[in-house]
Amino acid sequence: MTPSSHPLRVAVVGASHWHLDLYLPTLLELPDVELAGVSDRDENVAKDLGDRLGCPWSVSDEQLYDDVRPDFVLALGSHAEMVAEAEHLLDRGIPFAMEKPCGTDAEQVRRLARRAEAEGAFAAVPFVWRQSELLGVMRERFTDDEIDYLSFRWIAGTPQRYLDSGCGWMLDPAQSGGGCTINLSVHMFDLARALFGPQVDVTGAVMSNAAHGLPIEDHSLVSLRSGARTFHVETGYLLPGPHSTFDMRFSIVARDHYLIATGPDDVEVIRADGAREHVRAHTTNVPHYPVFVRDVLRRVREGERPLASLTDMAAVMDLVQDAYALAGPLPAGIGNSAEEGSS
Repeated sequence: MTPSSHPLRVAVVGASHWHLDLYLPTLLELPDVELAGVSDRDENVAKDLGDRLGCPWSVSDEQLYDDVRPDFVLALGSHAEMVAEAEHLLDRGIPFAMEKPCGTDAEQVRRLARRAEAEGAFAAVPFVWRQSELLGVMRERFTDDEIDYLSFRWIAGTPQRYLDSGCGWMLDPAQSGGGCTINLSVHMFDLARALFGPQVDVTGAVMSNAAHGLPIEDHSLVSLRSGARTFHVETGYLLPGPHSTFDMRFSIVARDHYLIATGPDDVEVIRADGAREHVRAHTTNVPHYPVFVRDVLRRVREGERPLASLTDMAAVMDLVQDAYALAGPLPAGIGNSAEEGSS
């Protein structure tokens, strides 16, 4: 797409996804963007959102594309819907950004990635840690090849939050592909590839559904390796609280620095001589979605490639698949009742 002085017409499909509010405020505030329309399989969601925003709505993605002719699409929805969404967009040649994981298994995403690459399609994925202030703090102090070890513990809210937001499909592996590994750990798997390069392997994985007794994992611990360097990724659906609150500790060991983040906006930097410094920086994913929105729309306008694409998502899904294979099947009939009202 060549640069234009006209507003970029953006449509949102699968709008009932709980991440919508991470994108929508930025889309609405940008002066060179017009919200062209919204769709969702749930008619009530689509109509209520369209009426509230004063834009066309539909229960059919394809009908919405016919009606409003968008320049760009933000594709959300359930993980099981994403493959069909992407295929419709590729069929029509519409540039898009799709929420991770873009499918429920690695082969689905690899197939989409191969097609997008072959057709030169603009198919972005919001791996927002690539644009994070935490990564900026790291790269101001050492190069990627100076990093020896990383350990990220990132525990999110309980599964009840998905029921509360009308996204109960997240608790069904047939629709979600899995639990916290495919939903949360993917961010760190991509960060490992961004820091270490493409040669990253899964060397160990342990997962459990003990806390909630659901058919998806609510806790995951995965070890990644690139040469002698390792990255340990722990995620879970365990913390009582709303969306976007976390129990976290990120530790990064580089040649002359040790970085620690234990909250959403502070990084402690410890130098080799023991001197300590606190740096104000956003460390989690949430504050970086507006950065992603602005950047991805600029790239579309200027004809640049996405920072992260379906090809990157496919490589991450290979790691997800390896982690699930190493962890093995989850026990059945353990923990609390699948009714999450008491969580």
